[in-house]
Amino acid sequence: MTPENLLHRLPSTQKCTFGCPVLDRCLGGGIPCNSITELVAESGCGKTQLCLQLALSAQLPPSLGGLSASSLYIHTEFSFPSRRLHQLSHAFISSHPRIFNNDPCDRIFVHAVYSADQLFDIMPKIESLLENTNTQLPVKLIVIDSIAALFRSEFENTPIELKRRSSLFFKISGKLKSLAKRFGLAVVVTNQVVDLMGHSEGMNGLKVGNLGSLVSSGRRVCPALGLAWANCVNSRLFLSRNEEVVGEENGSVDVSACGGGDFLPRQTRRRLHVVFAPHLPDSSCEFVIRREGVFGVER
Repeated sequence: MTPENLLHRLPSTQKCTFGCPVLDRCLGGGIPCNSITELVAESGCGKTQLCLQLALSAQLPPSLGGLSASSLYIHTEFSFPSRRLHQLSHAFISSHPRIFNNDPCDRIFVHAVYSADQLFDIMPKIESLLENTNTQLPVKLIVIDSIAALFRSEFENTPIELKRRSSLFFKISGKLKSLAKRFGLAVVVTNQVVDLMGHSEGMNGLKVGNLGSLVSSGRRVCPALGLAWANCVNSRLFLSRNEEVVGEENGSVDVSACGGGDFLPRQTRRRLHVVFAPHLPDSSCEFVIRREGVFGVER
């Protein structure tokens, strides 16, 4: 048997749809189960919006790209955005009127965590929840929004503290990967960014993934938590946003002739990039955030 034939015979990993065919196409069908996917971006790019939409989409049947599953949503920074979730759920029900008899928000279990140690300590409770879910929709999606908030302020910049931080990285990610493989979970974590100083590519001069450097809001940035954490996730997706003058792209507006464009109408353009993933090529797509949800843009 040739390597090509053997590759085609390998079982495909189940994926969870984002509820948008353009985004799913960019990601080879959605977020994969049995692994950890990271969404990294600066504030306001849409990380939480995508996670909320994913938690709703997970409830869809596999025939529509879902997991027929409930979700566990762990939030670590601000109060849980329940108002936005209900707004998305109304649009979600309108799009799938024959599937939902109950409020889909009831299938999203929300838990607050405020430290990395607390997250590690509740792992046995998460495992027990997964083992004892005797409902029609078992938990198949875990979201941690955000992982960076648990680590960035809790540890001092000393060798002992950094060693303890790295140890917790691997303990938490190792347990999440173990649960993902055992129960067929899709695990999604969000991460923040920091400004990238100097002229070197990537993090500390090392290129990590498909992109030499990440740019958002006109700034070069890199994912928080460094290289040690990058080795803890299976896939990394980067969300960027940049302001552009309306009409600049197609040449209908000469920005230089208008005083640099300070008084011209602008629009925010957001883009999703695959930084690294074992199952995906280098790809990206534009997306927009509307009242009804997050949608990819075909161009």
